[in-house]
Amino acid sequence: MTPKDQKRFKVGELRPSQALTTFGVGAIIDLPNLSVMVMGLNDWPLKDTVEIGLQRLLDSVRDVLGAQVAALRSAPVVPDTRQVNPFDPSALVGIPVAPFPRWMVCPYCRRLAPLGSGLFKLETPYRTDQIRYVHANCTKPGKPPTVVPARFVVACKNGHLDDFPWRDFAHNGPTTCTGGMKLLEPSATGEAASIFVQCEGANCGAIRPMSDAFKMDLKALPVCKARRPHLRDHDECGCKTPLGLDMRMEPMLQGASNSWFGITLTALAIPQASGKLKQLVEDHWTVLEKVQSEQNIELLQTVTTQLRDLSEYTATDIWQAVQAKKTAPPDEGGDPSDLKTPEWEVFTDPDSAEKGRDFQLRAVPPPKRYAKYFETVVLAERLREVRALVGFSRIESPSDYDNPTAFPENQRARLSRTQPTWVPASEIRGEGLFFHFKEDLIQKWVKENKALDGVFLEAHRRWRIARKLEPPDEFYPGLRFVLLHSFAHALIRQLSVECGYTTASLRERIYSRNPGVDEPEMAGVLIYTAAPDSEGTLGGLVSLGRPGTLERHLDQALDNVRLCASDPLCAEHHPYRDGTTLHAASCHACLFAPETSCERGNKYLDRAVLVPTVETGEGSELAFFR
Repeated sequence: MTPKDQKRFKVGELRPSQALTTFGVGAIIDLPNLSVMVMGLNDWPLKDTVEIGLQRLLDSVRDVLGAQVAALRSAPVVPDTRQVNPFDPSALVGIPVAPFPRWMVCPYCRRLAPLGSGLFKLETPYRTDQIRYVHANCTKPGKPPTVVPARFVVACKNGHLDDFPWRDFAHNGPTTCTGGMKLLEPSATGEAASIFVQCEGANCGAIRPMSDAFKMDLKALPVCKARRPHLRDHDECGCKTPLGLDMRMEPMLQGASNSWFGITLTALAIPQASGKLKQLVEDHWTVLEKVQSEQNIELLQTVTTQLRDLSEYTATDIWQAVQAKKTAPPDEGGDPSDLKTPEWEVFTDPDSAEKGRDFQLRAVPPPKRYAKYFETVVLAERLREVRALVGFSRIESPSDYDNPTAFPENQRARLSRTQPTWVPASEIRGEGLFFHFKEDLIQKWVKENKALDGVFLEAHRRWRIARKLEPPDEFYPGLRFVLLHSFAHALIRQLSVECGYTTASLRERIYSRNPGVDEPEMAGVLIYTAAPDSEGTLGGLVSLGRPGTLERHLDQALDNVRLCASDPLCAEHHPYRDGTTLHAASCHACLFAPETSCERGNKYLDRAVLVPTVETGEGSELAFFR
């Protein structure tokens, strides 16, 4: 173990997919005795990552981050089969983190100081969950108390984050006072008004309540210093508002839900080549693109299992297919940021799709009672989904945009100090059900309900105006999306009862595009398993797609949303008259889904578009399923 390794410690464990969805680069992780921040890609050990192949997604990532991105890679992990010696360097393989916030509080004497002050000592016992800082010189008799992170930080909409300016805040501005600081909580309410920052400097005694930091004018806090703690630097370009003014920091609780939003791109691995051999070469391109000769392929087939799926072909055949792919002209068709159109074309024509280890479709007729609503139902017996992290944001959520690539570049925080040559990714293998709605029926229904379309459009405008997003009408998905989205949520809640997966393990993928653009209109819903890090499926979801079984579940799903436990309040909810919301008759008791299941953060939902409710009445013309 090198001297550098001796200063590193294992502090906890994460699932690989959490490195993208919850605790990605720049996120704060709360551990039992301290909190840490995930560092940028410059600090990640590249040798312990595995390359993940999906050319379509890689092209989309390059469209966002630049052509220098060469690969999608998994988080650094050690194979489960390895016997890990706690004193072996492999025990330290993982995602690098560093303590943040740097200011800590002693719960006994209320001393508030940064880690660099030397007041706090790091203790590293054998058990990782007991690693902590202690106040060695505390007035408390006996064992030194464990200090805790100060629970306030400051952030800005451009993705910067910093320690709370405790000393300047207590003195109402910049100061040269060097007195000791304390964070006093005389009551147990936890409210900001009952928390005080106090300076103990000689002849000073400055004291100020934390509630001053949360006043709406934000002038109690300084301008943003453009600090990027995950990159250990400050942004050279500074931090400005869209109007060119200095950006003010905003106070934030350390564990606030808006402190980190991952910006991820997601794509399904669909067949991209015609012919079995070409498709297998495409599936194994991360390995085959590096071979230099036919002998390399023979060697890989002999000593590894990486080309096991190609065992029925000779090395000569494979080498010829590899050369043909390398010399083929690049495919310049299609917008790389549009990841759903190629998937839509495959799902609506499943018989022409090449079957592979990661992709198998089977079309079945829709249930008899629902045959007038669906063109077809497709059983996705095998699916592979790949997600790639291209950045993150703070305060502003990327779910306000219909496509993550549309999120403003100046608000998207960077993953590394330099232009990244790779990005973190994860892959999920699962199964799913695809519903292809009849386009003529959808267009007729949307035309008949223009009034509701206007209500959602007005709610969309007010939502964006309240968040100062311009122009207000942009990214409105339309009433077609509301219908498809509401249907997906109702079905996810019903299928989770019997399919063997929890609601949080199912995910929606909405294919919605209104007519009037150059590309074909879309009206489809894919419900699929999103259980991360799974190498297989239980088959329970696809088994529910058989016509007889599916009809029962569709009946039950629609019946469940007719009446909500919160009715009539839920049914009477208006998108903008009852506050600035983007949903109508829907709530946690009837239609909302877990964050991992929903594409749009439980927005654009209304169960009245599916079936009659107590508000619309049994004779409702709004209900699509009549």
